[in-house]
Amino acid sequence: MGDVHEVPRHRIATSHLAQFIGQPVCFVGRVEKIHPTGKLFVLSDGNGKHTTVELSDPLDEEISGVIEVVGRVTNQATIMCMSYVQFREDKSPFDLELYDEALKIIHEFPEYYPFGTGRST
Repeated sequence: MGDVHEVPRHRIATSHLAQFIGQPVCFVGRVEKIHPTGKLFVLSDGNGKHTTVELSDPLDEEISGVIEVVGRVTNQATIMCMSYVQFREDKSPFDLELYDEALKIIHEFPEYYPFGTGRST
């Protein structure tokens, strides 16, 4: 199935998880809680719904705020994280609700936002 960084990824919200099991995805959310082991954390999307993100190794840094996770959706409808990026919000906050509205448009009109078709690397 290839590395998730080398293939097109769907941008999803929590409500889309069940549709993308086994597929590479990109998820943006706000950190709600981190498990004491550091091997999983919970993000909330623009609707306030929670998604669990799993890590193969414990976190080696403190995370907070809004982050973007790239990974693959597991059979349990969680995300196995391959990488993540923390968003800096010190100068301007990230509007998760507006991002969620953009996701709705992307998923409602897939003909205008194709994923994995004719993309050259």
